[in-house]
Amino acid sequence: MRLTSIEVTKHWYGFFLSLTTAVLWGILPPFLMLSLEVMDAVTITLYRFFVAGIFVFLLLLKRKSLPRLSALSRNKSIGLLLASLFLVINYVANVKGLEYLNPETVQIVMQTAPFMLMVGGVVFYKERLNRLEIFGALMLFLGLILFFNDRLANLFLSLSQFTTGVLIILFAATAWAAYALMQKPLLKVLTAKQLTLLIYIIGFCVLLPFSNVLQLMDMQLIHVLALLFCCVNTIVAYGAFTEALNIWQAAKVSAVLAMAPIFTFLSMLVAVNWLPQHFTTSDLDYWAYIGAAVVIIGSAFTALGRSKV
Repeated sequence: MRLTSIEVTKHWYGFFLSLTTAVLWGILPPFLMLSLEVMDAVTITLYRFFVAGIFVFLLLLKRKSLPRLSALSRNKSIGLLLASLFLVINYVANVKGLEYLNPETVQIVMQTAPFMLMVGGVVFYKERLNRLEIFGALMLFLGLILFFNDRLANLFLSLSQFTTGVLIILFAATAWAAYALMQKPLLKVLTAKQLTLLIYIIGFCVLLPFSNVLQLMDMQLIHVLALLFCCVNTIVAYGAFTEALNIWQAAKVSAVLAMAPIFTFLSMLVAVNWLPQHFTTSDLDYWAYIGAAVVIIGSAFTALGRSKV
């Protein structure tokens, strides 16, 4: 079947938006690490929600499409609160994990999120698995075994800083999958941007009592710029992600997003060379790099399998 010029344009535009999201999510960890030098994970997330929330609010206000809470039933309202809580947990835990693990490991472990989403779809929405998803899941676990290789014993036999970090990121991945499952029915009564705004508002209210906003005063210029990048990254990346989902298949978008760890590895190479006083080289061997590649491929196959369901 031959594609029209419009379909080809939409295909490449969808790919470009997805790749933009993957790049922005991939290069985010070094900037989060810089922010973490003087600000805690909860406060960083608060500022990200605050800045992104203001942007989405002004955008919806201009379009006269602010969400109406009256459109939400009692069950949908509870679902909104839970979705917001899960996304807050995902954001905070993802940043917190960087206090225990290097960014490369954080990104690789986060690739378990599509698998958890797949399992959640089977359990809660009675979706059926296909061979591509099963193959992707097997590759994902094989890749994780190769990635951790000689660290597997330490991971399972002791509650070290490394183990704690991996557990935190697995918790973040689980929270993301739960958020994705909870938002599915909400998108039937709200647009993606309306839902995002409400989640940012609820998330901000949840985070505020546990935050220390005055930590901003202790930041040097490099830390302020890093935090600003994190906030702008949240706006642009999620904007590109939402638009990509509007014009391209969700499975294809997710498959491209599986490339995010590649850009984390590259960004850390740059960070170590440009700012050696803030970053150190990760102690990963060649088996870890092979495992990372297998994890990325497995995650992409798992995502692509969703289109076959």
